[in-house]
Amino acid sequence: MNYYNTLTYENELIEIVEKRQTFFNNKRILVSGARGMLGSMFIDAMMLLNRKYGSNIKIYAVTRNKKLAEERFIRYIDDNHFNIFFADINKDKIKIDEDIDFVVHGASNTHPFLYSGKPIETILTNVAGTNNLLEFAVKHRCKRFLFLSSVEVYGENRGDCEKFKEDYCGYINSNTMRAGYPESKRTGETLCQAYIKEYGLDSVILRLARCYGPGILQNDSKALSQFIHRAKEKRDIILKSEGKQEFSYVYQADVVDAMCYFLQFGISGECYNVTGKDSDVSLKDLAEKIADMSGVLVKYELPDKNEAAGYSMATKAVLDGRKAETIGWTAVYPIWEGIKRSL
Repeated sequence: MNYYNTLTYENELIEIVEKRQTFFNNKRILVSGARGMLGSMFIDAMMLLNRKYGSNIKIYAVTRNKKLAEERFIRYIDDNHFNIFFADINKDKIKIDEDIDFVVHGASNTHPFLYSGKPIETILTNVAGTNNLLEFAVKHRCKRFLFLSSVEVYGENRGDCEKFKEDYCGYINSNTMRAGYPESKRTGETLCQAYIKEYGLDSVILRLARCYGPGILQNDSKALSQFIHRAKEKRDIILKSEGKQEFSYVYQADVVDAMCYFLQFGISGECYNVTGKDSDVSLKDLAEKIADMSGVLVKYELPDKNEAAGYSMATKAVLDGRKAETIGWTAVYPIWEGIKRSL
């Protein structure tokens, strides 16, 4: 069954939108990375507001793959509130003849095979693509630019903290291909700050923990994504390390809720860690628990050279979520509840 047609998914969307029945009224929102797990669920939430409350939200969805996007958004293709643009944000200009209230920038290569297989594209999307959308936002008198950044901007834990607060800066070996993703995300954040300074563009940055959920794309090569894919297919889970790495995770519905929340309540120029409830766990524990839930085994296997080149070098990347909590946002789904919903 298609997860997007389930009652569970509908209820997750309802929980998100019922908290903000009027804020998005009459807003025009551009979403990059529209077909991704987060972008597509955000769009579904906005379109649900239209159906349920007559919110008159206009969506401009930006994505590269025409066929897959039309399949994902088939229910909206004939809806006047939904507009889709097939464009590469690194080089294509998006032509819209009206002002935009919000730009939600979620387009990015987000998993190891792409980091190693398309390192230049990975960097350009986070730098050139981000700059192009910031220019677009200024030109179209955007009221808020929301940049989806990553836990990876913190680099490697220097051993001087348990959890990353927003002012932490760890080590990244910039003389490596794998540095392209975290360094370019750092640059994307700095570009947001530059546009605040030069143009007064209201910008908010979300640093996301490792995201997961039933909406993960089939080609997503992140460890947890592969655990979930294999468990759903009743195949043994492959762990390609000793599994001692400890990371923070966050369920997709929590991220979309955070996107909505910080569009309304975030403070311009600030960044916020977005992490799940009770969701700090080692890869080994994650693999074993998912295997147990699915009735399969965990097997250990070394990655090939190309695959290993895309892996993060971080061994502990745990986020401190208290800054987000101080302005009123907290996650709903603990890790094992989110995993259960993903299988």
